[in-house]
Amino acid sequence: MASLPGPLRGYQASWFRGDLVAGVTLAAVAIPEVMGYTSIAQTPIVTGLYTIILPTAVFALIGSSRLLVVGADSATAAVMAAGLTGLSVSGLVPNSKEWVAWASLVALVCGGLLLVARLLKLGFIGDFLSTSVLVGFLTGVGIQVLTGQIPDMLGVPKSSGNWFQQQWGTITSIPDANLPTVAFAVGTIAIIVGFKRFLPKVPGAVIAVIASITVSTALDVTADGVAVIGKVKGGFPPIGLPSGITWSDAYQVLGIAVSCAVLIIAQSAATSRSFAMKHGERVDVNRDILGLSGASVAAGLSGTFVVNGSPTKTQILNEDGGHTQVANLVMASVTLVILLFATGLLTNMPTSVLAAIVFLIGVDLIDMVGLRTILAKRRSEFVIASITAVVVFTIGVEQGIVLAIVASILEIIRRQYKPADFVVGVDQEGQRTYTAAQPGIQSAPGLLVFRYDADLFYANANRFSDEVQKLFTTAPDTVRWLVLDCSGISDVDYSAGIVVNELVDFVHARDAVFSLAGVDSKISGDLTHYGTIDKLDPSHVYPSVTEAIDAFRRETSPTG
Repeated sequence: MASLPGPLRGYQASWFRGDLVAGVTLAAVAIPEVMGYTSIAQTPIVTGLYTIILPTAVFALIGSSRLLVVGADSATAAVMAAGLTGLSVSGLVPNSKEWVAWASLVALVCGGLLLVARLLKLGFIGDFLSTSVLVGFLTGVGIQVLTGQIPDMLGVPKSSGNWFQQQWGTITSIPDANLPTVAFAVGTIAIIVGFKRFLPKVPGAVIAVIASITVSTALDVTADGVAVIGKVKGGFPPIGLPSGITWSDAYQVLGIAVSCAVLIIAQSAATSRSFAMKHGERVDVNRDILGLSGASVAAGLSGTFVVNGSPTKTQILNEDGGHTQVANLVMASVTLVILLFATGLLTNMPTSVLAAIVFLIGVDLIDMVGLRTILAKRRSEFVIASITAVVVFTIGVEQGIVLAIVASILEIIRRQYKPADFVVGVDQEGQRTYTAAQPGIQSAPGLLVFRYDADLFYANANRFSDEVQKLFTTAPDTVRWLVLDCSGISDVDYSAGIVVNELVDFVHARDAVFSLAGVDSKISGDLTHYGTIDKLDPSHVYPSVTEAIDAFRRETSPTG
């Protein structure tokens, strides 16, 4: 088995039955889902099926994750569709051949960007989208997705304009709703929710699809104004470069591809890590990026749109006992069989059924539990998550991606600019205490031990100095020793070095000792280079805060 590729290495024969069952079950869930995602991507129904054939197989053979399921995803589909809508290309109409060609070009460019990210080992980029920002982004996508399906569920035309104008158009069209269309949508939701509640092992979406096709065919509901998806093109996915597109067009979709690539790295890395840790395994994120690059290129060369790692389908695979990517290869094989021999069965499926399936996917993306948890644990991150969500569904997903990245980076800067800082003391039992730094407190009479939990750099150095001076001048007793606990500081840049030197001068000018504690070799080297150490008595540099406090007690005691 050592010759098997990637996550298939070490495959055990005893796993095959579980992978087979999980793969078939996954196909039953994924097929109606990816067909529904095409309504978000605004591409023909068959392109959704294409996303879980070659792209899935390529990732299975290249990636490192044993469980990550790759295929169409609502978030990247929304980013892609929103980006293409904004292109000034004549004749670019949703669901047209030209639209599919441009969607495939986005996938190819995205694949190229992911390859560059792999070569430069940029997997860490995904770490710059915080969990709260991702929750907000996906919640915004969920709201946009579910509201976008309501017109098809009602059987009324979709309104144009911004998000608010579209919703108003939908509301005012309710009296014109087609009742049989609404019945199919409501029935689909009832079946899926019911099976999820009472028979979670049975894929309710498949039951809803089969039931709707049976009823639609028997009653010929098109005569009652119910829209159906119509003939679905069968056969193997087309192989080759997108028709009518040249590489000179790539620059026009670069922004869309960048947005998709960042989201793919963040979402896929978070998903693969989460499920690997549940099984005591680890994943190679950069290897997964290579697999995702290959999957996106495979999508672009097989007539479909960009793909992503799917948290929901990965969860299904994990729950159904799947062990490896063999389960995903089984899913791809089942889908291919349907493409080759059974697409004719889909002709009479009501459009509102697919809309209802996607509506529920949108509902699942709205993470109310996550938002409530963030609000309870960290209000500032809840504000960021909420703003991100609102921007996504009211302005656009591309703008939401940009905001998500900027907000995450600003949050990092904010934490470094205003980190946690403490006045360190020792209680009666000799245990160290940490009190949030505020004017009027001290570690002990005559002693001020200050801990700063961030690197010192040009942006926060003056604030750091001002806070120390305020603590120094407002202490209940005259400060005789100021001890800077450096154990939470890993770097000091040149600007901060100058500020620290000035702070040493301030303390010395008040006839007090400036002492350092918990200084590692890196910080010692920085402060020596900036001349700080030369300003201090070498005996006042201590390996730990405890030793610094003990030295203060010895030097200031009456018998010292």
